[in-house]
Amino acid sequence: MEITYVIIIAIIAYIFGAITKIFIDSIPNKYIPIQNVAIGIISGLICYFLGIEPNIVQALVLCIVACMGAGGIADLINIKNKE
Repeated sequence: MEITYVIIIAIIAYIFGAITKIFIDSIPNKYIPIQNVAIGIISGLICYFLGIEPNIVQALVLCIVACMGAGGIADLINIKNKE
């Protein structure tokens, strides 16, 4: 079950990233957390409606936390590489 969340989040994040790169030239870094929350909400709804998680609140919270955590890890890696 847990790996299914990761796969859905990864696919939605990839789609959002591709859309962002194609249609929007540069997004300030301050809007990335908003994008991560949107990815988490969409992923949570997909998990709920596919029957992966029977509780919608739990699906939303789990996916939002996972997306925000992944965004934080990516920021840490970028900060370390810049130094």
